[in-house]
Amino acid sequence: MDWARQGRDWPHAEHSRFVEVAPHRWHIQEMGRGPLLLLIHGAGGATQSWRHLMPLLARDHRVLAMDLPGQGFTRPGSQRRFGLGPMAEDLGALMADQGWQPAALIGHSAGAAIALEMARGMDPAPPVVGINAALGNFEGLAGLLFPLMAKALSMAPFVARVFTASAGNPQSVARLIAGTGSTLSQEEMRHYRSLVGDPAHVDGTLAMMAQWDLRDLLDSLPSHPAPTLLLAAEGDKAVPAATSRRVAARMPRADYVLLPGLGHLAHEEAPEAVAEPILSFLARHPAP
Repeated sequence: MDWARQGRDWPHAEHSRFVEVAPHRWHIQEMGRGPLLLLIHGAGGATQSWRHLMPLLARDHRVLAMDLPGQGFTRPGSQRRFGLGPMAEDLGALMADQGWQPAALIGHSAGAAIALEMARGMDPAPPVVGINAALGNFEGLAGLLFPLMAKALSMAPFVARVFTASAGNPQSVARLIAGTGSTLSQEEMRHYRSLVGDPAHVDGTLAMMAQWDLRDLLDSLPSHPAPTLLLAAEGDKAVPAATSRRVAARMPRADYVLLPGLGHLAHEEAPEAVAEPILSFLARHPAP
């Protein structure tokens, strides 16, 4: 994504800045005052995913969101650091460089996995909120083929351009969003078209998928130290609500809340309905 060309129309552009912390050039948005909340978007998203929820949380908190490496406006310095562990390490380096001490980590989808991975390496572990947390491994043949297919696609330099040429039109993006079980406004759809239509963003998303491995994190959940809230949308077609329910049952300090009538992008559809349980959870679990 080209900030000079597209940044002016990006949600909350006035709160954006760029930071060089090896190996990446990070796009960061910040607003509010108070205890620090770190927001981590899911695969294929960017800071625009938080455009509605961020101001609600910023009423009583300092809220920071960033684009993950290779996605949105964050330029990657390495193509080998898109997996779960490296992303958590690089976000940790960003936090250390900026002097951030989060009161909580909030992640959507794959971002929830990153938040949990980061928290288990912190002492004390901050509270974690997962919104439709992508914490289930693919099963059977799909578990074997999906990473191999993503790796093959990410290694072909023409794949992202072919994909963006076919998927960047309004009808294709509408089908992609409908496949999540969510309904978004035309303005929100326009931002997703910008993302899907950008070859560099698609390359980064494919590389993340190819390098993704949850096994170590999932094995650690029964002893995970962080107080955790897992919010799951009843109509999520991407990550079934049952995934969060099963994970919460395995964790010693996890709560599970079902959000009726929403899909995978619940925090974009109904930010107030998502903010309420988050703020209630944070009130019960103040910053360590």
